[in-house]
Amino acid sequence: MLLWLLLLILAPGQHPAGALPKALLLLKPPWSTTFKGEAVTLICKDHHPLAQESISWYHNGRHLENQSEKIKIKTSGYYSCKTQRSSLSNPVHVQFLTDWLILQASHPVFEGDPVVLRCRGKKEEEIMEKSYYKNKKIIQNHYNSNITVYPPLDDDSTYHCTASREFLWYQWIETSNSLKIQVQELFPSPVLTASPSQPIEGSPMTLKCETWLPPQRTHIRLQFCFFKENQLLGFGWSNSPEFHIPTMWSEDSVAYWCLARTTTSRIMKTSPRSQIHVQRIPVSDVNLETEPPVGQLIEGEDLVLICSAAEGTGTVMFSWHREGLERSLGRKTRRALSAELRIASMREQNAGRYYCAADNMDGPILSKRIRITLRIPVSRPVLTVRMPWAQAVEGHVVELLCEAQRGSPPILYRFYHEGDALGNSLAPSGGGASFNLSLTAEHSGNYSCEANNSLGVQRSEVVSLSIMVPVSRPVFTLNPAVAQIMVGDVLELRCEVQRGSPPILYWFYHEDVILENTSAPFGGGASFNLSLTTEHSGNYSCGADNGLGAQRSEAVSLNVTGLFMNKVTHITVGVFGWLLSMLGLAATAALVGRFRSQRKSGGAAAPAAHRSNPNEYQKSSWSGPSRTGPQWPTHSEPSALMELQPMYSNVSPGDDNLVYSKIQSGQHRERCPAHSARTQQKAEEPVVIYSEVKKAHPDGPAGQNQEAAADCYENVPCMSLALGY
Repeated sequence: MLLWLLLLILAPGQHPAGALPKALLLLKPPWSTTFKGEAVTLICKDHHPLAQESISWYHNGRHLENQSEKIKIKTSGYYSCKTQRSSLSNPVHVQFLTDWLILQASHPVFEGDPVVLRCRGKKEEEIMEKSYYKNKKIIQNHYNSNITVYPPLDDDSTYHCTASREFLWYQWIETSNSLKIQVQELFPSPVLTASPSQPIEGSPMTLKCETWLPPQRTHIRLQFCFFKENQLLGFGWSNSPEFHIPTMWSEDSVAYWCLARTTTSRIMKTSPRSQIHVQRIPVSDVNLETEPPVGQLIEGEDLVLICSAAEGTGTVMFSWHREGLERSLGRKTRRALSAELRIASMREQNAGRYYCAADNMDGPILSKRIRITLRIPVSRPVLTVRMPWAQAVEGHVVELLCEAQRGSPPILYRFYHEGDALGNSLAPSGGGASFNLSLTAEHSGNYSCEANNSLGVQRSEVVSLSIMVPVSRPVFTLNPAVAQIMVGDVLELRCEVQRGSPPILYWFYHEDVILENTSAPFGGGASFNLSLTTEHSGNYSCGADNGLGAQRSEAVSLNVTGLFMNKVTHITVGVFGWLLSMLGLAATAALVGRFRSQRKSGGAAAPAAHRSNPNEYQKSSWSGPSRTGPQWPTHSEPSALMELQPMYSNVSPGDDNLVYSKIQSGQHRERCPAHSARTQQKAEEPVVIYSEVKKAHPDGPAGQNQEAAADCYENVPCMSLALGY
């Protein structure tokens, strides 16, 4: 540090007169690429040993509020700085990467300097071998070491590295980021100055070739050479940056320039030519104006710079300049006090502080600096849909983000659905704007957005959005829609939702047991046919699901019954029952007379074949015919009996000993001889009706009935007679 200060003191005048040397931005640690989460310290230096009171820092061209000599950063971007005694430094691109492997290059790098490349991994112990590449061609293979390269000033090469990793028994290759080395000038092109700048004829003049070396390279020696037009002055190369001319004459009013080079690496640079004027009235009050006026220039338009002087004689040299550029934008010589320079198609990077100079051989006179800003029309915006899920689902809130990459603020954004405006949002400082939308099924379709900053309107590309609708609660129906149905019938179970995006999967349940599932790929409902048995009575329901949530229908009860009798059968049975009841009454009267005669004669009553309470017969019922065949119930199958209340009655002979008659429909029994001859009758013939007569034994215990000998009566089928009756 002390040696650096001493060199600065012993080397006065290390920057051109009227021009400020560039500040130098240093990194600590000296790597422009590092891992995210780490920090890099930026240090701003100039060519003066005294500390700066305030320093201007810039990130991506935006001014930072920090004014200290050192700042600590953790954000990627282009950084630059300047002091009050220097111009803006060269920007340094600092990257903070999340990659596992990164390639680092030492900074700063000047012309002719060796550059150290370091391939660095997050876990160095897992790296077996590192390989370095330049423009995708391998340079060297090293085991965990750095390499050195010598890039030129205008090097546009791309570097990267790879590392082979090993963990347990696995091996693989990691690839780093691509890197371009930022090579800076070892020293800027020299500027030739004259003292005095306006020599009088016959007086001496001293030429000075001014440039400077960065603080880290002050040990390098430079040599200088001076020229008048194309004529060499003196004896060639000299270690002194000055050349003395003892006498200046009017014919010496020509252009002068100089060369500067290093003694080792032979880097040589040429100064701009300086026109020396002798004994002329200088120009004064130089002014710079623009067309269009300041603040009204739109990107892409031409800018006209008008440079004028209030006083001056002879031929005047006009030049136009922009801060930060060493070379002028243009020069014109006029025998007038004004000149124009047209800059075609201005771009955003052309913005800055402009000034002009006028010179009539007595030295340039500079105008005041004016700031040129451009109004930039908006670029075509990009519409992005941000959703909480991978799919847009009804009820969710999505964010529509519209953003133009370029454009002067403020920017007004409008959002559209199928060409209809949804809303608008203003971005007063530029950038993007968003619009939140609560989704319904009607929100499916094409979306777009529009950006407008009063310099033009741009419309984004269309983004399609399909809204997924969860299924509603399904409706479960039966066809036919009755609660009681017969065995053997085919019942259609149908399940349908009113809303829901296809495809939809349906399930059918019987008492929470899955009967069947089916899919409706295009929406709508689904059906399932069921051939009924008595076991199918119970509760039925269905479920629906389209991947966004399942829904269950309400339960529907179903009662499956057995055989049934039509109206004709009921009428026929009733008629036959009445006829047989009459026969039964006659038989009962005969039996009663017989029993009375036996009691009088002291005879024993015949043993009862069967005892039954008449109320039990009244409780018997018949659920209806089966669809599988005309099976009729017997005494041993009361569950298959049909309700026949209208088809039987109790018969009272008029005394205390009640005799009950019973009319029953069924198949012919083997014990009925009259029936054996008719076993081959077709199923379509009318049913056969039988009557059995029972009586109460007078000597029997209370509450018991003794079944007398039963006779079988066969009803002669006569449908027309039954119907007529």
